[in-house]
Amino acid sequence: MLSNSPNLGHRGAAVRLMFLSLLICYAVGSSEKTSQNKDEIHVIHKNKLDLREIVFVIQSQSNSFHVKQAERQRADLLEQAQSLTANPPVVLLLHSLSDNEGDWSILPLLPSLSHSFEKNSSWIVFLEEETHVNVVTLLHVLVKFDKDKEWFLGKPLHDEESTIIHHYAFAENPSNFKYPDFAAAWALSFPLVVRLANKVRDEPLKSDFTIDLKHEIALYIWDNGKGTHLTAVPQLCTEPKDSPLARHCATTLSKVPPVCGEPVKKEDLFVAVKTCRKFHSERVPVIKKTWEKEALFLEYYSDHSDPSIPTINLGVPNTERGHCGKTFAILQRFLSSAVPNTKWLVIVDDDTLISLPRLRVLLSCYDPSEPVCLGERYGYGLSQGGYSYITGGGGMVFSREAVVRILKSGCKCYSNDAPDDMVLGMCLNALRLPITHSPLFHQARPEDYAKDLLAHQVPISFHKHWNIDPVSVFNKWLRDDSRAENSEESHNRSEL
Repeated sequence: MLSNSPNLGHRGAAVRLMFLSLLICYAVGSSEKTSQNKDEIHVIHKNKLDLREIVFVIQSQSNSFHVKQAERQRADLLEQAQSLTANPPVVLLLHSLSDNEGDWSILPLLPSLSHSFEKNSSWIVFLEEETHVNVVTLLHVLVKFDKDKEWFLGKPLHDEESTIIHHYAFAENPSNFKYPDFAAAWALSFPLVVRLANKVRDEPLKSDFTIDLKHEIALYIWDNGKGTHLTAVPQLCTEPKDSPLARHCATTLSKVPPVCGEPVKKEDLFVAVKTCRKFHSERVPVIKKTWEKEALFLEYYSDHSDPSIPTINLGVPNTERGHCGKTFAILQRFLSSAVPNTKWLVIVDDDTLISLPRLRVLLSCYDPSEPVCLGERYGYGLSQGGYSYITGGGGMVFSREAVVRILKSGCKCYSNDAPDDMVLGMCLNALRLPITHSPLFHQARPEDYAKDLLAHQVPISFHKHWNIDPVSVFNKWLRDDSRAENSEESHNRSEL
């Protein structure tokens, strides 16, 4: 559309310029940028960057809600591309590329991406389901970088202090190392993809934990200073799409996370808190001061019955390490007649801070008749045939159907003190039930995450009371429940 104007050859120069400007203005969506965009389109053609040279990879998930989100994202990209060229780019959905559980960690996937697209492609652009892309602006960005060189592009994040989720990396100067905010999209040039793919093939990835993927990918690419550093691209943004600050952005986010309907009712949620005698007086009072009142059905499970709380002794002794025995006893109790019959089970630690109203909004997007296992996803040995799991501290959410399938499978703890979240991960992997990841659940404290990352989130949970006032943290980050109220209002308006 931008390069073909069949009826303009016989017109005057002034008319040609005016019509071409209108076409460019239409593609970009902003008349005040016409002159600038005309120059940038010229640069694109001069450097011969075509949309077909870009492979888009949407970091999708196999849950039905996320599949719909990703398909909507793909349709939008292809619709934009259709107005620019008759030859659309490749748009891949990450969850559908193979049956390999480790694909979500990206690195194991690079050899196949390199093999499939190296000959005809210049860039791989990774984006999340929520990321909106302005394709023309993205072309303007990518054309400025020599596609024959190694590039790692993104919106940089950095740690304010060394943090446990990054294994206390760069403790002397944590803000020195930059890693990409996936929500803003990130891109690799194909020379870098090819080199990384060869490295993955020649040097098998360590069978280790995947905790914060964006940081770990940046570390792998950086390669102890011998590799490629992240290049900051201001046009890769996490601004709301309708914000004045987003005018020059190639990527933006929605102002609020998806609202799929009315929040799940309180009576559809059962909350199980894992505690023990030594924390009855230290941690349980925090829950009672903060989020307990938002739970209609909640029970505290301990190694000691304390009627003043009250707590329930499940007959499983307290252990210093994992709590597999206790968690599986909770799963069995959830399906028994001892507790109300609810659609969702939420299992949290006694030092988990959580917003139940926000969780109820999020759960409106999921079908409880499906085996949904939701939380913050970690991985173990993903490149070596390992498995994913929900890290327990941020909260583990299961639909009733998921609990039924777990227990029917005969899956059980190999010891009471086994890590419950990892054992459940192995069970789900054996059952081929996917872990559904939400970045709104957090295994650590707010201090352990980049400020720019939290700035565009509406968090659901945080974990740990180390060196913080947990009540103050809850009041600052989780008490505002306007999202639940607004979602109900939005849903009601949509039905008018």
